[in-house]
Amino acid sequence: QVSLVVNVASECGYTDGHYKALQQLQRDLGPYHFNVLAFPCNQFGQQEPDTNKEIESFARKTYGASFPMFSKITVSGAGAIPAFKYLIESTGEEPTWNFWKYLVDPNGKVVKAWDSTVSVEEIRPHVTELVRKIILKKKDEL
Repeated sequence: QVSLVVNVASECGYTDGHYKALQQLQRDLGPYHFNVLAFPCNQFGQQEPDTNKEIESFARKTYGASFPMFSKITVSGAGAIPAFKYLIESTGEEPTWNFWKYLVDPNGKVVKAWDSTVSVEEIRPHVTELVRKIILKKKDEL
């Protein structure tokens, strides 16, 4: 399955636009071997101060987030969790703010990274293309 890994924050200027667009992407492509993977992070501007339960409740109630929400983590620097160390090593792109996005193919290869200023709408074609390849491959296997 294709994954879009995102470090999210509830109190960021990018929160509203990103959460809405991430949920729309999940709604549109989720049934086709795709998932947004949200990792709350309080590392940048202390914009994710709440507990894991409060963060998940906020995302589900406010944006109808149906994608997986993980526990709050550190995404950059020495304390970064192994998954983010892998994303950073694979792309040479280390998060410097909330809502960095990493596109990962079904084999676990990191395809591309985008910073907070790049909208989900701008990266949608990249995600759609990877999902399309899976669908065509599965069709060929039938």
